[in-house]
Amino acid sequence: MRLEIRASFEADRMLGNGEVIGQLETPWKDLLDSGDKPFEISFPPVDGVHPSLIVECEIARHVDAGHARLATYVISETVSHLVDAVEHFQLVLDRCPVGHLDRAAALTNLACSRLQGYIRDDFEDIHSITDLFYEALELRPQGHLDHPLSFYHLLKALIRRYRKEHIAIYIQESAQLCFNLLPLYPEGSYLRSIAAGADGVDYVIFECNNLPIDASDEGLHFRRVVLQLCPPGHQDRPRALDKLACALIIRFRQRGSIVDLDECIQCRREAVSLCPEGHSERDSYLNNLAYSLRSRFDHLGISHNLDEAISLYEETLRLRRVGHKSRDYSLNNLGGALLTRFNGRGDIDDINRGISLHREALILCPPGHPRCDATLNNLTLALKIRSDKLKTSEDINEAIDLYRESLRLRQHVDPECHKILHNLISALCSHFMHTRKNEDVEQAIQLCQESLVAFPSLHPDKYFSYTWLKNAYLSRYRVQHNLADLSLAVENFRLASRYPTQGFPCRLETALHWVEEAEVYQHDSDLEAYQMSLELFDNHVMTQSSIISRHEAATAFCGAQSLPIDAASCATRRGNLRQAVELVEQGRGRQWSLASRLRTPLEDLKLASPELARRLSDIKKYLSDAQGSAGSTDRAVVDQAAIQYRKLQEQWGAVVAEIRNIQCFSRFLLPPSYEDLQAAACHGPVIIFIASQYSCSALIVPMSGEPHHVPLPSVALADLRNLKDRCTRAIRHASIMGPKVPRNDLIVLLRTVWYEVMLPIVNVLEHDLKLKHGSRIWLCPTADFMSIPLHAAHPFLTRADRSKEPCLEDLYVCSYTPTLSALIRSRQMMNKRIPPSFVTIGQGQPGAGKGKELLSVDSEIELVGKLVPATANRTTISGDAATRAGALQALQENTWVHLTCHGKQDQTQPYNSHFVMRDEHLTLLDIMENDIPHAEFAFLSACHTAVGDEETPDEVIHLAAGLQFSGFKSVIGTLWEVNDAVAKHVVEAFYKNMFKDLEDGGVMDCTKAAWALNRATHAVKTKVPLEQRMVFIHIGV
Repeated sequence: MRLEIRASFEADRMLGNGEVIGQLETPWKDLLDSGDKPFEISFPPVDGVHPSLIVECEIARHVDAGHARLATYVISETVSHLVDAVEHFQLVLDRCPVGHLDRAAALTNLACSRLQGYIRDDFEDIHSITDLFYEALELRPQGHLDHPLSFYHLLKALIRRYRKEHIAIYIQESAQLCFNLLPLYPEGSYLRSIAAGADGVDYVIFECNNLPIDASDEGLHFRRVVLQLCPPGHQDRPRALDKLACALIIRFRQRGSIVDLDECIQCRREAVSLCPEGHSERDSYLNNLAYSLRSRFDHLGISHNLDEAISLYEETLRLRRVGHKSRDYSLNNLGGALLTRFNGRGDIDDINRGISLHREALILCPPGHPRCDATLNNLTLALKIRSDKLKTSEDINEAIDLYRESLRLRQHVDPECHKILHNLISALCSHFMHTRKNEDVEQAIQLCQESLVAFPSLHPDKYFSYTWLKNAYLSRYRVQHNLADLSLAVENFRLASRYPTQGFPCRLETALHWVEEAEVYQHDSDLEAYQMSLELFDNHVMTQSSIISRHEAATAFCGAQSLPIDAASCATRRGNLRQAVELVEQGRGRQWSLASRLRTPLEDLKLASPELARRLSDIKKYLSDAQGSAGSTDRAVVDQAAIQYRKLQEQWGAVVAEIRNIQCFSRFLLPPSYEDLQAAACHGPVIIFIASQYSCSALIVPMSGEPHHVPLPSVALADLRNLKDRCTRAIRHASIMGPKVPRNDLIVLLRTVWYEVMLPIVNVLEHDLKLKHGSRIWLCPTADFMSIPLHAAHPFLTRADRSKEPCLEDLYVCSYTPTLSALIRSRQMMNKRIPPSFVTIGQGQPGAGKGKELLSVDSEIELVGKLVPATANRTTISGDAATRAGALQALQENTWVHLTCHGKQDQTQPYNSHFVMRDEHLTLLDIMENDIPHAEFAFLSACHTAVGDEETPDEVIHLAAGLQFSGFKSVIGTLWEVNDAVAKHVVEAFYKNMFKDLEDGGVMDCTKAAWALNRATHAVKTKVPLEQRMVFIHIGV
């Protein structure tokens, strides 16, 4: 026999037969003498290498015999042929021990033959078959030529096992194998075609989608694997998305993590997008998306989530016409969502329509129907709420009867039974308040206590048991006046508002209710209730991903706007003045406080822990970017931005917690203490004006020592609101009067402000604090005080010696500050001063529809240019160059700015307040997004630049505050409309005083602005009417 071995060393196709690497000539006799024993054939050396072959004749014969018998079995189905095949393959395996090169092939042959018998019910031991395939796969690791084939054999065995036994673990394992297998098979290959077909991956996907939902971490991983098997375009992708979403929302209910709910909504949005009009399952996916959005509304209070859910429920109901098997579901879901919206907005049409929908659903679910009791519960809840709102006894009586009927129909072991119990408890408490029947409230308390025992630890709905239990105790206290009931109610307020797996909106509502009841009954838990409410409010607002959505969240809760002021009033009444200062600071200007966290200087932290400083700095950047992505009109894009924002917030919280473990950083980013806040008064006292429904007063924070409380006994909140309205009318009337006509109405009002508000404060400043006349003071008004020109308070009184009684601005130099922290932050940034540059931005000819022409702008620009010292780098932007982009660039590049143009405060959306430029508006949002630490001074010669919105006055959201936040330490703003014809007199007098010392070698100093404005308004008394002198105020250092 002559034998040659040839090979090509090219990776591509071989031309010819290749290179000879071994030759052998040997007689047949020598080969035949070897019998069945393995023997080695050696070749002459090639390039120093000795090629050889080992021939195992017995193994080869048994393998061939096994394949022949197996083929015969497949055709004849004679079991004896299968037994023979298995025996041959077992003999081969016995001759291929561990370590043998052919062991993997031997394992595979034996397993495949036995699998054929299992498929045809001739063999039963599937466990040993899969073990053989697993061992073969281990011997053919990633990279082995037969690795994909071994994967396929194992997958086939597991699928067959699941088909027979229907045990979930086998199809779950099959899914994981498919996930690992498909990347190994190129598109178009034979193995891919059989693996991905109806008996392979497609079968696995179908069966996986029919498995029960498992919300464990392993269950979530499994659902993600199945989704990976359904790439975009796969027919089963919508169902795989929905199954993953189901697991996520179940885990959200168990653990309360908003990240799970966010991902659930993402999945369901994609599922809906893959099922266009006409798709047979579109109604189901719409309904599921609506349910998820409503759940997020319940957890976060995002109003547009509820509106979108209602819109989706409406579309689902249209698709489920009369006669559709699930129409009652849609009627109930839409009715429930309308009821939720009614609770928030009070539109009676919502609850009336909701009740009508629930009644229609009940007709479709008569007694005996599996959803009859749930529908009864929905209707009774709506009736109870309408009864509470409209005080109708018919509704509450019908509700109690229906609740009891619903409980009779439903077994107590039903997992949804507690919802009916909670609603019955609520109805019983309402009925007790109407009838005073003690058995109603006793039953309510007993049912609450039973439901608490029934719930596992941290179940989200346990929160509702606490809320209804405190309501039951409160109801009994109101009737029987037993203090023990009030104490029990407070304890359940505490438990409910602290319950960790319930969303912030629900807990905040409970805390606000706690505040209300503690104030009504003068309970000593009132300050604790306020602190809990402020903490929950901050946490809730921080879950919103954009500045505007945070403002919307801040306005969504009735009573939350006055929370910090009422808290300060409570602390003042309790005699804790330090805490009063801390509380008013913690709750006011939240938007600025939250935004400033992203601009916190990290120099000290870098010295203590460079790594934590770097991580926090990175997250700050990503958070800022995420906020910018949240303004899209595409709901999916908004959701994605919100999800990313909340994930970053979690990371932020974790890093901040680490930082607080470092020595000297235990209060990092916590609300400032009184000692911290007192730094705001280092150059003069700060006067905080408290305008609460419970009391009106002032707190003076001195340069050192304890705060001083100044009661204002003759001022109530209603008086302030009346004074505010009268001021608005008087100023509006004065604006149309001639310059020489006395402003009698305004004078009367300013005299009231002097005697009832400012004089008691001045007495403390003069006699208790011994503050010298001419000193600086800072005014920090809250609520309705913010709409009153406190700085202009004046007695308008002539003494017997014909001298004038001094007004506030004769005695002191007044400035305003939005918060104490804002003033401290501005002072801290003063060390970043650079050589001054001055820009004047003027736009007197805005585009069409943007306001009337301002005729004095050009002359004001020229005037300012003459008054600014030559040592400053002076530039001017006006006319066509005064665009939004041009103005923004000028703000970024200059330290001093004078801006003269139209200003507009947007009362409905304060972040849209703006300066009118040639092309587009320069908005407050534009200004806030810029961080200009070297900026120093801005004069805003425009209307309404320092007045906030009516909805959230204590947020102090206006243009002047925005410039201060972006970096300008000292700002001149305006409280109402400016008459540009006379404003130039104030501007001229201001800059003459501001720069008059520069000729003697002085430097431009923004801290002189308040004094310069004080001098200017005195200097122009004969030229400028009273309301136009009062309009300008100073904010900052």
